[in-house]
Amino acid sequence: MAMWNPWRGCKKCSDGCLHCYIHKGDSKRNIDTNKIVKTKDYDKPVEKLKNGKYKMKSGIIYLCFSSDFLIEEADIWRNECWKMIKERQDCTFLFLTKRIDRFLKCIPNDWNCGYDNVVVCTTIENQKNADYRLSIFKDLPIKHKCITAQPLLENINIEKYLDDIELVVVGGESDINARVLDYNWVLDIRNQCVKKNVNFEFRQCGTHFIKEGKEYILKTTDLCKQAKLANIDFKC
Repeated sequence: MAMWNPWRGCKKCSDGCLHCYIHKGDSKRNIDTNKIVKTKDYDKPVEKLKNGKYKMKSGIIYLCFSSDFLIEEADIWRNECWKMIKERQDCTFLFLTKRIDRFLKCIPNDWNCGYDNVVVCTTIENQKNADYRLSIFKDLPIKHKCITAQPLLENINIEKYLDDIELVVVGGESDINARVLDYNWVLDIRNQCVKKNVNFEFRQCGTHFIKEGKEYILKTTDLCKQAKLANIDFKC
């Protein structure tokens, strides 16, 4: 999995941020996550070898996974990133955001209906934030849209927002103090995706996982494996 983090650091802004793995990891290293700073990888997509070829290979690039691509503090840098993204038409850049309400303030002048090589994924965790973010998301000029419900904190209905969505990813929280994930919530979102013919992926269980009324405590290393074993992914 290729990653590009032009800056790092983030600020908690949502119910899903409570046990953020970025903040948790930084705390162990005495790093202030609230400071958003450029990284040494800022120019990574356009760096070249001596033979003139790009160092970063073609393919899917996971963008800004140690921050939020739409965070306010990065407004001064983002236009340069858009130029690099546009240059690398051989790559598909995917980013997740909890700040979709800032999207129209953050796009380049030539965005129009969207770049073909950009996938925008809005993250949600409960009904309140799903209604707020997805009501904005559905009307934005984006060619490739995904939804990530992780950590999923309650049963939610997103069926009316699934038009033009390419994929919905669902997962639980991984932390010793993680909030519970009920398997019925996962299945309910899956059913909504099947009904609307939208791809669905169960990415990971939660550390505290309820299935058929019984609560299980799972090891972090087993969360993705157990989700795969459920074998409920849907491809349309």
